[in-house]
Amino acid sequence: MTTHKILRAALFAAAAAALIAAAIELREKRLLAEQTVDEIEDQLAALDPATRAAVVARLATDAADEAKQRLKKS
Repeated sequence: MTTHKILRAALFAAAAAALIAAAIELREKRLLAEQTVDEIEDQLAALDPATRAAVVARLATDAADEAKQRLKKS
């Protein structure tokens, strides 16, 4: 094999390894996000209806405020 072909193969292998590492990290983050959502949903379900409604309203207000702040920064 020529040096050019060896270098090309090494770069290809490094790129493949980087893609695999990124895919694994993305999968772990997705699983963590799913677990967090499940925990939050369980906590909300355990609340009485009036408290649950107040919490959901507060979360919606906070999300709207954050969206407005992000739009102002753009």
